[in-house]
Amino acid sequence: MATELTAHNVTDLGDTNGKSLRESQIRGLDALDLGSSAPPGAHAIWRVGWPKLAAIALALGLWQVVAVSGWRESYVLPGPYPVFVELGNQVAKGEFWKAVGVTMTRGIVGFAIACVLGLVLGILVARSRILRAAIGSLITGLQTMPSIAWFPLAILLFQMSEEAILFVILIGAVPSIANGVIGGVDYVPALLVRAGRNVGAGGLSLYRHVILPAALPNIVTGLKQGWAFSWRSLLAGELMVSIAYRPSLGQFLNQSRELGDTAYMIALMIAILAIGIGVDAVFSGFERGIRRRRGVIIGG
Repeated sequence: MATELTAHNVTDLGDTNGKSLRESQIRGLDALDLGSSAPPGAHAIWRVGWPKLAAIALALGLWQVVAVSGWRESYVLPGPYPVFVELGNQVAKGEFWKAVGVTMTRGIVGFAIACVLGLVLGILVARSRILRAAIGSLITGLQTMPSIAWFPLAILLFQMSEEAILFVILIGAVPSIANGVIGGVDYVPALLVRAGRNVGAGGLSLYRHVILPAALPNIVTGLKQGWAFSWRSLLAGELMVSIAYRPSLGQFLNQSRELGDTAYMIALMIAILAIGIGVDAVFSGFERGIRRRRGVIIGG
Protein backbone atom coordinates (compact mmCIF):
# COMPACT_ATOMS: atom_id res chain seq x y z
CA MET A 1 0.00 0.00 0.00
CA ALA A 2 2.80 2.37 0.86
CA THR A 3 4.45 1.65 -2.47
CA GLU A 4 1.20 2.34 -4.39
CA LEU A 5 0.66 5.56 -2.47
CA THR A 6 4.17 6.71 -3.22
CA ALA A 7 3.79 5.98 -6.92
CA HIS A 8 0.45 7.77 -6.97
CA ASN A 9 1.99 10.81 -5.32
CA VAL A 10 4.85 10.79 -7.78
CA THR A 11 2.37 10.64 -10.66
CA ASP A 12 0.42 13.57 -9.22
CA LEU A 13 3.65 15.48 -8.71
CA GLY A 14 4.65 14.82 -12.30
CA ASP A 15 1.26 15.99 -13.57
CA THR A 16 1.49 19.12 -11.40
CA ASN A 17 5.00 19.90 -12.63
CA GLY A 18 3.95 19.30 -16.22
CA LYS A 19 0.97 21.60 -15.81
CA SER A 20 3.15 24.28 -14.23
CA LEU A 21 5.63 23.98 -17.09
CA ARG A 22 2.88 24.33 -19.68
CA GLU A 23 1.48 27.41 -17.90
CA SER A 24 4.97 28.95 -17.79
CA GLN A 25 5.39 28.32 -21.50
CA ILE A 26 2.02 29.90 -22.27
CA ARG A 27 2.89 32.93 -20.16
CA GLY A 28 6.19 33.19 -22.02
CA LEU A 29 4.42 33.09 -25.38
CA ASP A 30 1.96 35.74 -24.21
CA ALA A 31 4.87 37.95 -23.19
CA LEU A 32 6.41 37.52 -26.63
CA ASP A 33 3.12 38.32 -28.38
CA LEU A 34 2.16 41.32 -26.29
CA GLY A 35 5.61 42.76 -25.74
CA SER A 36 7.46 43.42 -22.52
CA SER A 37 6.02 45.98 -20.15
CA ALA A 38 9.45 46.74 -18.69
CA PRO A 39 10.80 50.22 -19.38
CA PRO A 40 13.20 50.38 -22.34
CA GLY A 41 16.89 50.48 -21.58
CA ALA A 42 19.49 52.85 -22.96
CA HIS A 43 20.33 50.45 -25.79
CA ALA A 44 16.68 50.23 -26.90
CA ILE A 45 16.29 54.02 -26.75
CA TRP A 46 19.45 54.46 -28.81
CA ARG A 47 18.26 51.88 -31.37
CA VAL A 48 15.05 53.81 -31.87
CA GLY A 49 16.56 57.28 -31.65
CA TRP A 50 19.70 57.13 -33.76
CA PRO A 51 17.92 57.04 -37.16
CA LYS A 52 16.03 60.21 -36.22
CA LEU A 53 19.24 61.90 -35.06
CA ALA A 54 21.01 60.83 -38.25
CA ALA A 55 18.19 62.24 -40.39
CA ILE A 56 18.30 65.57 -38.52
CA ALA A 57 22.10 65.74 -38.86
CA LEU A 58 21.86 64.99 -42.59
CA ALA A 59 19.19 67.67 -43.11
CA LEU A 60 21.23 70.27 -41.21
CA GLY A 61 24.36 69.32 -43.16
CA LEU A 62 22.61 69.70 -46.51
CA TRP A 63 21.12 73.00 -45.35
CA GLN A 64 24.58 74.28 -44.39
CA VAL A 65 26.08 73.16 -47.71
CA VAL A 66 23.38 74.99 -49.68
CA ALA A 67 23.76 78.09 -47.50
CA VAL A 68 27.54 78.35 -48.00
CA SER A 69 27.40 77.46 -51.71
CA GLY A 70 26.36 80.98 -52.63
CA TRP A 71 23.19 79.84 -54.40
CA ARG A 72 21.33 82.60 -52.54
CA GLU A 73 22.52 85.53 -50.46
CA SER A 74 22.81 84.93 -46.72
CA TYR A 75 19.99 87.37 -45.96
CA VAL A 76 17.72 85.33 -48.25
CA LEU A 77 18.82 81.86 -47.12
CA PRO A 78 20.73 81.93 -43.83
CA GLY A 79 22.49 78.86 -42.48
CA PRO A 80 21.36 76.78 -39.50
CA TYR A 81 23.40 78.68 -36.89
CA PRO A 82 21.77 82.16 -37.22
CA VAL A 83 18.34 80.54 -37.51
CA PHE A 84 18.72 78.55 -34.29
CA VAL A 85 20.16 81.58 -32.52
CA GLU A 86 17.04 83.49 -33.54
CA LEU A 87 14.85 80.60 -32.43
CA GLY A 88 16.53 80.65 -29.03
CA ASN A 89 15.92 84.38 -28.75
CA GLN A 90 12.25 83.97 -29.60
CA VAL A 91 11.74 81.09 -27.17
CA ALA A 92 12.99 83.36 -24.40
CA LYS A 93 10.28 85.95 -25.14
CA GLY A 94 6.83 85.92 -23.59
CA GLU A 95 5.28 87.24 -26.81
CA PHE A 96 6.34 84.08 -28.63
CA TRP A 97 4.64 81.80 -26.08
CA LYS A 98 1.54 83.99 -26.15
CA ALA A 99 1.38 83.46 -29.92
CA VAL A 100 1.88 79.70 -29.43
CA GLY A 101 -0.99 79.71 -26.93
CA VAL A 102 -3.32 81.55 -29.32
CA THR A 103 -2.51 79.22 -32.21
CA MET A 104 -2.80 76.05 -30.13
CA THR A 105 -6.10 77.21 -28.60
CA ARG A 106 -7.54 77.77 -32.04
CA GLY A 107 -6.26 74.40 -33.20
CA ILE A 108 -7.57 72.45 -30.20
CA VAL A 109 -11.00 74.11 -30.26
CA GLY A 110 -11.36 73.63 -34.01
CA PHE A 111 -10.18 70.03 -33.83
CA ALA A 112 -12.54 69.22 -30.93
CA ILE A 113 -15.54 70.55 -32.87
CA ALA A 114 -14.36 68.72 -35.99
CA CYS A 115 -14.12 65.47 -34.00
CA VAL A 116 -17.73 65.73 -32.86
CA LEU A 117 -19.03 66.59 -36.32
CA GLY A 118 -16.81 64.09 -38.12
CA LEU A 119 -17.65 61.18 -35.83
CA VAL A 120 -21.39 61.84 -36.04
CA LEU A 121 -21.28 62.30 -39.81
CA GLY A 122 -19.16 59.18 -40.29
CA ILE A 123 -21.49 57.00 -38.19
CA LEU A 124 -24.58 58.29 -40.00
CA VAL A 125 -23.09 57.71 -43.45
CA ALA A 126 -21.76 54.28 -42.46
CA ARG A 127 -25.20 53.21 -41.19
CA SER A 128 -27.29 54.60 -44.05
CA ARG A 129 -26.95 53.36 -47.62
CA ILE A 130 -28.96 56.35 -48.83
CA LEU A 131 -26.62 58.86 -47.15
CA ARG A 132 -23.57 56.98 -48.41
CA ALA A 133 -24.89 57.08 -51.98
CA ALA A 134 -25.83 60.75 -51.63
CA ILE A 135 -22.79 62.32 -49.95
CA GLY A 136 -20.13 59.58 -49.66
CA SER A 137 -18.17 60.78 -52.69
CA LEU A 138 -18.72 64.42 -51.66
CA ILE A 139 -16.97 63.78 -48.34
CA THR A 140 -13.95 62.36 -50.17
CA GLY A 141 -13.99 65.30 -52.59
CA LEU A 142 -14.01 67.79 -49.72
CA GLN A 143 -11.08 65.96 -48.12
CA THR A 144 -8.98 66.31 -51.26
CA MET A 145 -9.79 69.99 -51.80
CA PRO A 146 -7.02 72.39 -50.64
CA SER A 147 -8.10 74.30 -47.57
CA ILE A 148 -6.65 77.55 -48.90
CA ALA A 149 -9.31 77.47 -51.64
CA TRP A 150 -12.01 78.00 -49.00
CA PHE A 151 -10.62 81.24 -47.61
CA PRO A 152 -12.11 83.65 -50.16
CA LEU A 153 -15.56 82.27 -49.29
CA ALA A 154 -14.79 82.22 -45.57
CA ILE A 155 -13.73 85.88 -45.62
CA LEU A 156 -16.86 86.84 -47.56
CA LEU A 157 -19.06 85.00 -45.05
CA PHE A 158 -17.32 85.91 -41.80
CA GLN A 159 -14.97 88.78 -42.70
CA MET A 160 -11.52 88.83 -41.06
CA SER A 161 -12.56 87.04 -37.91
CA GLU A 162 -12.01 83.97 -35.76
CA GLU A 163 -15.08 82.40 -37.36
CA ALA A 164 -13.41 82.50 -40.79
CA ILE A 165 -10.42 80.52 -39.47
CA LEU A 166 -12.69 78.06 -37.64
CA PHE A 167 -14.80 77.55 -40.77
CA VAL A 168 -11.77 76.51 -42.82
CA ILE A 169 -10.46 74.24 -40.05
CA LEU A 170 -13.78 72.38 -39.98
CA ILE A 171 -13.99 72.12 -43.75
CA GLY A 172 -10.52 70.59 -43.80
CA ALA A 173 -10.79 68.23 -40.81
CA VAL A 174 -14.38 66.95 -40.71
CA PRO A 175 -14.24 64.98 -44.00
CA SER A 176 -11.00 63.26 -42.99
CA ILE A 177 -12.40 62.18 -39.62
CA ALA A 178 -15.68 61.04 -41.19
CA ASN A 179 -13.82 58.96 -43.78
CA GLY A 180 -11.82 57.34 -41.00
CA VAL A 181 -15.04 56.25 -39.30
CA ILE A 182 -16.59 55.02 -42.55
CA GLY A 183 -13.48 53.07 -43.51
CA GLY A 184 -13.21 51.55 -40.03
CA VAL A 185 -16.84 50.40 -40.04
CA ASP A 186 -16.49 48.97 -43.56
CA TYR A 187 -13.56 46.79 -42.51
CA VAL A 188 -15.13 45.31 -39.39
CA PRO A 189 -15.23 41.52 -39.99
CA ALA A 190 -18.71 40.26 -40.86
CA LEU A 191 -18.19 37.29 -38.54
CA LEU A 192 -17.78 39.66 -35.60
CA VAL A 193 -21.00 41.48 -36.50
CA ARG A 194 -22.91 38.19 -36.77
CA ALA A 195 -21.51 37.10 -33.39
CA GLY A 196 -22.76 40.33 -31.85
CA ARG A 197 -26.22 39.83 -33.28
CA ASN A 198 -26.30 36.25 -32.04
CA VAL A 199 -25.82 37.41 -28.45
CA GLY A 200 -28.64 39.94 -28.78
CA ALA A 201 -26.87 43.16 -29.89
CA GLY A 202 -28.68 45.22 -32.49
CA GLY A 203 -29.11 48.77 -33.70
CA LEU A 204 -27.24 51.31 -31.58
CA SER A 205 -26.20 48.59 -29.14
CA LEU A 206 -24.44 46.71 -31.94
CA TYR A 207 -22.55 49.86 -32.96
CA ARG A 208 -21.67 50.79 -29.41
CA HIS A 209 -20.43 47.42 -28.19
CA VAL A 210 -19.22 45.67 -31.36
CA ILE A 211 -18.71 47.77 -34.49
CA LEU A 212 -17.18 50.97 -33.12
CA PRO A 213 -14.72 49.19 -30.78
CA ALA A 214 -13.64 46.98 -33.70
CA ALA A 215 -13.25 50.04 -35.94
CA LEU A 216 -11.30 52.01 -33.32
CA PRO A 217 -7.83 51.70 -34.95
CA ASN A 218 -9.14 53.17 -38.22
CA ILE A 219 -11.03 55.86 -36.33
CA VAL A 220 -7.84 56.89 -34.52
CA THR A 221 -6.05 57.04 -37.87
CA GLY A 222 -8.82 59.30 -39.17
CA LEU A 223 -8.47 61.53 -36.11
CA LYS A 224 -4.73 61.75 -36.69
CA GLN A 225 -5.29 62.78 -40.31
CA GLY A 226 -7.99 65.20 -39.15
CA TRP A 227 -5.51 66.91 -36.85
CA ALA A 228 -3.03 67.22 -39.72
CA PHE A 229 -5.70 68.90 -41.86
CA SER A 230 -6.70 71.12 -38.93
CA TRP A 231 -3.12 72.23 -38.32
CA ARG A 232 -2.46 73.00 -41.98
CA SER A 233 -5.75 74.86 -42.37
CA LEU A 234 -5.15 76.81 -39.17
CA LEU A 235 -1.72 78.08 -40.22
CA ALA A 236 -3.01 78.95 -43.69
CA GLY A 237 -5.85 80.86 -42.04
CA GLU A 238 -3.54 82.77 -39.72
CA LEU A 239 -1.41 83.79 -42.70
CA MET A 240 -4.45 85.24 -44.48
CA VAL A 241 -6.59 86.44 -41.58
CA SER A 242 -4.67 88.80 -39.34
CA ILE A 243 -6.36 89.68 -36.04
CA ALA A 244 -4.31 92.43 -34.42
CA TYR A 245 -5.39 91.88 -30.82
CA ARG A 246 -4.58 88.14 -31.00
CA PRO A 247 -0.99 87.66 -32.23
CA SER A 248 -0.36 84.13 -33.51
CA LEU A 249 2.39 82.07 -35.09
CA GLY A 250 0.87 82.49 -38.53
CA GLN A 251 0.65 86.24 -38.07
CA PHE A 252 4.29 86.44 -36.94
CA LEU A 253 5.27 84.28 -39.93
CA ASN A 254 3.58 86.69 -42.31
CA GLN A 255 5.18 89.69 -40.59
CA SER A 256 8.65 88.15 -40.89
CA ARG A 257 8.09 87.68 -44.63
CA GLU A 258 6.99 91.30 -45.04
CA LEU A 259 10.03 92.52 -43.09
CA GLY A 260 12.40 90.29 -45.02
CA ASP A 261 13.70 88.69 -41.81
CA THR A 262 14.39 85.22 -43.16
CA ALA A 263 16.13 83.91 -40.05
CA TYR A 264 13.08 84.80 -37.96
CA MET A 265 10.75 83.30 -40.56
CA ILE A 266 12.60 79.96 -40.72
CA ALA A 267 12.83 79.88 -36.91
CA LEU A 268 9.04 80.17 -36.73
CA MET A 269 8.69 77.43 -39.34
CA ILE A 270 10.87 75.14 -37.21
CA ALA A 271 8.71 75.89 -34.16
CA ILE A 272 5.55 75.08 -36.13
CA LEU A 273 7.14 71.85 -37.37
CA ALA A 274 8.17 70.87 -33.82
CA ILE A 275 4.62 71.36 -32.53
CA GLY A 276 3.24 69.24 -35.36
CA ILE A 277 5.74 66.45 -34.66
CA GLY A 278 4.92 66.56 -30.94
CA VAL A 279 1.18 66.17 -31.52
CA ASP A 280 1.84 63.39 -34.04
CA ALA A 281 3.90 61.59 -31.38
CA VAL A 282 0.92 61.71 -29.01
CA PHE A 283 -1.37 60.15 -31.61
CA SER A 284 1.27 57.54 -32.50
CA GLY A 285 1.62 56.57 -28.83
CA PHE A 286 -2.15 56.18 -28.59
CA GLU A 287 -2.16 53.99 -31.71
CA ARG A 288 0.62 51.79 -30.32
CA GLY A 289 -1.32 51.39 -27.09
CA ILE A 290 -4.38 50.18 -29.00
CA ARG A 291 -2.32 47.72 -31.04
CA ARG A 292 -0.61 46.42 -27.91
CA ARG A 293 -3.90 45.84 -26.12
CA ARG A 294 -5.19 43.95 -29.15
CA GLY A 295 -2.02 41.93 -29.60
CA VAL A 296 -1.22 43.54 -32.97
CA ILE A 297 2.47 44.42 -32.64
CA ILE A 298 4.61 45.17 -35.66
CA GLY A 299 8.11 43.85 -35.15
CA GLY A 300 11.28 45.59 -36.29
